[in-house]
Amino acid sequence: MPPGPHPIHTLELRVREIEQLFNSLDPSPLLDKDLDRSCEAFIESWALALPHESRLQLTIFVEKIESTAKACELVSDAIHNYYRYKAEMVRYELRQLLRQGRMSLAIGVAFVCVCLFLAEVAEGLIPSPTQSIVRESPTIIGWVAMWRPVQIFLYDWWPLKGRIRVFDNLRFARVSIIEA
Repeated sequence: MPPGPHPIHTLELRVREIEQLFNSLDPSPLLDKDLDRSCEAFIESWALALPHESRLQLTIFVEKIESTAKACELVSDAIHNYYRYKAEMVRYELRQLLRQGRMSLAIGVAFVCVCLFLAEVAEGLIPSPTQSIVRESPTIIGWVAMWRPVQIFLYDWWPLKGRIRVFDNLRFARVSIIEA
């Protein structure tokens, strides 16, 4: 993230050893390892509460460390790789949601057209006392069918966009390791 007038927010983590930051069940090398679930939740809940334009800094205090400079580079790369991966996954999720929204919209519009056509046809065939019920029922059902695409395009996409911004922000966070 380019330097600028954006506020810098710092999160301090304290661990006994660097391995506590990462999922112990993940057999991947350090650079590709998943973060520990509690560590990940702590970092993300902190970052989600900040303005999107903030610059982030993670300061990790470690009790047992061999080489601070090497550890800082490795941990920094691992955290950046992890949040790059998470941002990509949420981008994929957003693309899938919008694809589902487009498909739902096409089906919904076609269904509304069929329902409105049926309402017009039924209006001419049904006697007067029940005519309004028969005319309005397919119209209401057709518009109810539009609920899901409307929900996707009005409400469901923007939380995913917010998560992408947060993960991208964490992807460029400055990470420093300090021996405690």
